[in-house]
Amino acid sequence: MKEITAGLCRALLPRRYPEGHKGTFGKVAVVGGAVGYTGAPVYAGEAAVRTGSGLVLVGVPGEVYPIVAARCDAAMAYPLPEDVATGREKLTGCDAVLLGPGLGSALRARTLALRLLADLECPVVLDADGINAAAAHIDVLRARRSPTVVTPHAVEFARLGGDLTLGREAAARRFAAEHGCVTVLKGPGTIVAAPDGRVRRNTTGSSALSKGGTGDVLAGMVLSLIGQGAEPYDAASLAVWLHGRAGDLCEGRLTAYGVTPGDVVAAIPEAIRELLE
Repeated sequence: MKEITAGLCRALLPRRYPEGHKGTFGKVAVVGGAVGYTGAPVYAGEAAVRTGSGLVLVGVPGEVYPIVAARCDAAMAYPLPEDVATGREKLTGCDAVLLGPGLGSALRARTLALRLLADLECPVVLDADGINAAAAHIDVLRARRSPTVVTPHAVEFARLGGDLTLGREAAARRFAAEHGCVTVLKGPGTIVAAPDGRVRRNTTGSSALSKGGTGDVLAGMVLSLIGQGAEPYDAASLAVWLHGRAGDLCEGRLTAYGVTPGDVVAAIPEAIRELLE
């Protein structure tokens, strides 16, 4: 198993064209949010912006749209349409879509996630409640023909049917192969597995990232890098290293006790700078 190091990540970082414009660096979208869970899509969207995306949409249910819109600075929040077809049209032209941050467990939310997972032809990152929605309909995940990245922690992974008794590396490798998706098994030494059998282990991060919301930050970073043209396995590998390194930098300033998801978002450019030096 190969380790994800700074040297590897320097080679994976998407090129930043000096003559580029906002359309050059990817249009991506986050679909999530619910009453009581308004922070998740905001963290994901802002993380995508900080990681380099040119355009970031954040679609949330109408009842929480005013809250989310007020918190989004660079990402563009919008209220999700009532019908799935119109919601799908809104995502036309996106280079990648993230489904799930704070989406909740309501039937309408889960139906939306499953329909979009089945219908979207662009790469999809499946996180949090998007994973929970897919757990009961794993056939939808298997049937996808476009690239998919799933980002479960141990409990979500087991809910998807992953077998952790095999050990984290073997379990992630098997799940990725059986379901045709890049699998990011989060935790100490996060494992990234590709459907073709490749596996990498992350070398950054600490308990400073053990806070609600930091997983949403990671999902937004994966989304951003795919939208900028990185191959999904490489995008996931680079994102987990940058996410962990941003957490390490925050811990150095704030201690592991005091780091918040917002701190991690703000530290993403500093982590990227280390790869550019």
